[in-house]
Amino acid sequence: MQKKDITVLSWSVIVALGGFLFGFDTAVISGVEKSIQSLFSLSSFWHGFTISSALIGTLLGALFGGWPAEKYGRKPVLFIIALLFGLSAAGSALVNSLPAFIVYRFLGGIAVGASSVVAPMYISEISPARMRGRMTAMFQFNVIFGILIAYVSNYALRGINDNDWRWMLGVGAIPSFIYFFLLFFIDESPHYLIKMGKEAAAAKVLGKVYSENADRRIAEIHESVTQKKEKLFSGLFTKSISIAFLVAMFNQFSGINAILYFAPRIFELSGVPAADSFLQSVVIGATNALFTILGLAIIDKVGRKKLLIAGSAGMCICLLLVARIFYIQQFGGYQLLYLLIGYIMFFAFSTGAVIWVLISEVFPGSVRGKGQSLGSFTHWFFAALITFLFPAVVEKTTYGGAHAFAFFAVMMLLQAITVWKYFPETKGKTLEELGHELLQRK
Repeated sequence: MQKKDITVLSWSVIVALGGFLFGFDTAVISGVEKSIQSLFSLSSFWHGFTISSALIGTLLGALFGGWPAEKYGRKPVLFIIALLFGLSAAGSALVNSLPAFIVYRFLGGIAVGASSVVAPMYISEISPARMRGRMTAMFQFNVIFGILIAYVSNYALRGINDNDWRWMLGVGAIPSFIYFFLLFFIDESPHYLIKMGKEAAAAKVLGKVYSENADRRIAEIHESVTQKKEKLFSGLFTKSISIAFLVAMFNQFSGINAILYFAPRIFELSGVPAADSFLQSVVIGATNALFTILGLAIIDKVGRKKLLIAGSAGMCICLLLVARIFYIQQFGGYQLLYLLIGYIMFFAFSTGAVIWVLISEVFPGSVRGKGQSLGSFTHWFFAALITFLFPAVVEKTTYGGAHAFAFFAVMMLLQAITVWKYFPETKGKTLEELGHELLQRK
């Protein structure tokens, strides 16, 4: 590996650690949600609201995270994200009231939403086209790794005392501090520097990460970020908007957050003892991490489109079989675990690996921040909706779990058809080439 590739890799790894905090923060709640429900005597409505409070913050972070990154730079915003993660972890672990808990989880949600905008944006902007998919997908790998570590941490800390849930939440402050420190070792995005008229500084950054002619890249980026300012919904970017919206919506309609957030509860519904349900969640997290690595390894070779279609077909089959188990109420053995492992395998190397890559690729530089925010907002809007509704649907009706998984299966069939008929292949093309290709000329 060339020295410049190592620089791209190291910066991408550092920034992608925001994905680790993102994953840890979103999954750690699975180990404490029942304790929180019991501690504060929450009804199904308030239970759903409390668990999804972080996702409400995530919506705002996703919606507005692109604006400060465009105005003040990617790097300063990443520092703020690290601070918010740390504050949320420490604060939610120390509170004694429900409103305070919701506020701190809300702050963590803002960090999650902003990181899902700014980190993939930064990585895609410093990565050459030949390795952009792998580098940007590293953000998703870190999300999955964070989820896995949250499951392992929850399993290790369960039952240590009556306040084990505080320890589960509080340990997240440690990686937040590490992330904040490591951000000092990255440079600002060359796209932002050129936009601010700092071409000499941008040339130095590009010289560290590009083997190609830096002057040509500066000219391409300059044209992209300084072209006539258009509104995102002007009609020029209809194709880009629809792709970002659809890939984000289908990602959540796969049911992934419902499964990751409520994995122990899902297993307990099938009759698995509480301790085993935590352990089986660790197995789910490990599978997710392993097959995300597979997706990361092949995304620049196979392409985004083929991965999405193959993964959608596999998830559809697994989800239909899970729905059947809940309909006939036959939970004997480990069949539910095996099917969910299969589902996670297909999710991880397809939509799990592709979503943040594709959203960061389809918008030209002049509207990338707004477009990235739109895609992330769409993702988190549906995540909040499903997380809010899932407990009520499962608990209030006899076949609620079955109906939910059947719905997710149908959505994956629709995703396969939509990607096949409508999505372009983006591998091997520069961001500027993709911007021109997807532009809807009047």
